[in-house]
Amino acid sequence: MTLPPAAPLPAGGLAEAKLEEDRAALIEAGRLLFARPCTFFYASQSIDQLPPMRGPEIAFCGRSNVGKSSLLNALTGQKALARVSVTPGRTRQLNFFDLDEGRLTLVDMPGYGYAKASKTLKEDWQGLMFDFLRGRPTLRRVLLLMDARVETKPADRAAMELLADAAVAYQIVVTKVDDVKPPQLKKRLAEIDALVKKRTAAHPLVMVTSSEKGTGIPELRAELAGLAA
Repeated sequence: MTLPPAAPLPAGGLAEAKLEEDRAALIEAGRLLFARPCTFFYASQSIDQLPPMRGPEIAFCGRSNVGKSSLLNALTGQKALARVSVTPGRTRQLNFFDLDEGRLTLVDMPGYGYAKASKTLKEDWQGLMFDFLRGRPTLRRVLLLMDARVETKPADRAAMELLADAAVAYQIVVTKVDDVKPPQLKKRLAEIDALVKKRTAAHPLVMVTSSEKGTGIPELRAELAGLAA
């Protein structure tokens, strides 16, 4: 039996072609998942008000105004799934969103580091966050958002410590990359990569996104689709 002539291989050979094929399949899986209906279904202001555990959950956390709501809207292709507030610290509860009838639950966590909130209130939300993180076996990963425009703040480092103490796997997602020039972005990513290498709980892959321009959104969808039921 004679095999048909092989098609010309792309640069890099068969292995590179296979990687590109796998990447395209993951991107498509992410697109299909986030094209499904996503709706708000629950809000919690205390640990005893959490909804029953069901499918896998992905939580979004970060400093106030880092772009959590905008990222959720961009991922789901909706303009107002999560409300975007101009007032730091406006979101003070855990908001749960159902994607594709339980295949994945997206959790919008309260922002941290907001200056206008009282010290007591900040401590309360840190308590809620920690109790949620360490007591939720359905929580597959936490996305820790960091702003591309500013350096890592003490509150970000504290959040990384809290995530590590709660024994939760987390992944850094850099937001608003369209607002910085390439040299500044390169410097910022190098700073974040150095942080990640020092922390065993941090996922080694840093995602780079822009909710405004759509940069990195297909790749992030693909990453999350791999964690879905």
